[in-house]
Amino acid sequence: MFDALSDKLKKVLRNLRGHDRLTAEHIEAAMREIRIALLEADVNYKVVKQFVENVKQKAIGQAVLESLSPEQQVVKIVYDELVEILGGSSSRLVFLPRNPNVVMIVGLQGSGKTTTTGKLAKFLTKHQNRHPLMVSADVYRPAAREQLSIIAKEIGQAVFEAPEVNDPLELCRQAFKYAQQTGYDTLLIDTAGRLHIDEQLMEELRNIKAEMQPIETLFVADAMTGQDAVKSATEFHNRIGISGVILTKMDGDARGGAALSVKIVTGQPIKFVGVGEKYDALEQFYPDRIAQRILGMGDVLTLIEKVQQEIDEEQAAAIQQKMLEDRFTLEDYRQQLKQMQKLGSVDKLMKLLPEGLMRSLMGFVPKLSPEQTALMEKKLRKTEAIINSMTIKERNNYHIIDASRRRRIARGSGTTVKDVNELLEEYIQMRRVMRQMLRGGLVGGFGGKLLSGIMSGRGGPGGIGKKKKKKK
Repeated sequence: MFDALSDKLKKVLRNLRGHDRLTAEHIEAAMREIRIALLEADVNYKVVKQFVENVKQKAIGQAVLESLSPEQQVVKIVYDELVEILGGSSSRLVFLPRNPNVVMIVGLQGSGKTTTTGKLAKFLTKHQNRHPLMVSADVYRPAAREQLSIIAKEIGQAVFEAPEVNDPLELCRQAFKYAQQTGYDTLLIDTAGRLHIDEQLMEELRNIKAEMQPIETLFVADAMTGQDAVKSATEFHNRIGISGVILTKMDGDARGGAALSVKIVTGQPIKFVGVGEKYDALEQFYPDRIAQRILGMGDVLTLIEKVQQEIDEEQAAAIQQKMLEDRFTLEDYRQQLKQMQKLGSVDKLMKLLPEGLMRSLMGFVPKLSPEQTALMEKKLRKTEAIINSMTIKERNNYHIIDASRRRRIARGSGTTVKDVNELLEEYIQMRRVMRQMLRGGLVGGFGGKLLSGIMSGRGGPGGIGKKKKKKK
């Protein structure tokens, strides 16, 4: 969602590189462009004013103007200010020794509260070793409680159901008592919403909060609504008091204004972001990592965490050794593709890599449109289908795949002989390139596995980054 803002900020900062020494005029011109970029990204105008003034004040200092690399100094200042307006540091949910700890989920109708409640339950189970119980206090919206029950079943989490109780506060009381008696250490309350804020809703939420004494009151906001989300968060905070914000649809094409405004305007940090429709698509919010992504520095820490969570270390090391010894087979390639699918789409993974690294490895920084991403994903599925149509012997020794075998493989995978030929050519090329990288020390550990997977999307039908041969 920060792509447009990221491109504009990087362009402004690139323009500073052509000067041996920066002047106040250079800084002033850059700040004008940055101000426009932030306003176009739907950032709150007060936040924009504060951001620009802070950067300008620090950038015009003698230490920057007399620096041998002034553009790097300005990048550092812009980065620090971005981190500051995004919240400064990540804010983890801190639980108390008592059981259960109550977490209230609040927000307007349609913001994604119920789905987010399920995502949060799964996140806390997986990452914070919690044992949560969910309850829906939304007795007004048709099938709201049934929706949470369905989500609970899909993600393997517990939900408190009392269909005969239609009072929200009484539901919360009974759920709290049940959690105490059965050993659940966390109670997630999915509260009712409205299409707009009204006093009846606020009174209900105040009563639930007063009795349940939650350790966290998290406001769920749709990032696509921009400054409307910030206004709603502010209103909820003024009326009932919130302790943090969860932004949903951060993987969409919103301009990023809500994420860059909410902490300064409300005083409360973003704690989580929804980055997809799947129930595991909830991530802790790290201001420093988001700032790095915006400025094209990548987000290697998040990438490492994803790899550590989803990829087996021993298998990764074994595949790397096979690459070094030129024993990497099509069966290994197939297993590698399955592992890559667990990490997410290729374009998202590439956004986590620093632009400098991508340029050194691929010769360019790929900018993938949605159409190109769809083509790449389609090609990866086709690649897997072709390999699946091979026998074990063929996967382990590609040399035996003659013309007749290629025709059989094409029929079995629903592709053409040309597709099979192109896959084999790419596989051979990938083996050679990855072996050279590993022997040269360019990549190691999980990097060999990860980068070879990314490279598997290059070339061929729908491939990205296939270089055209120069005409003689």
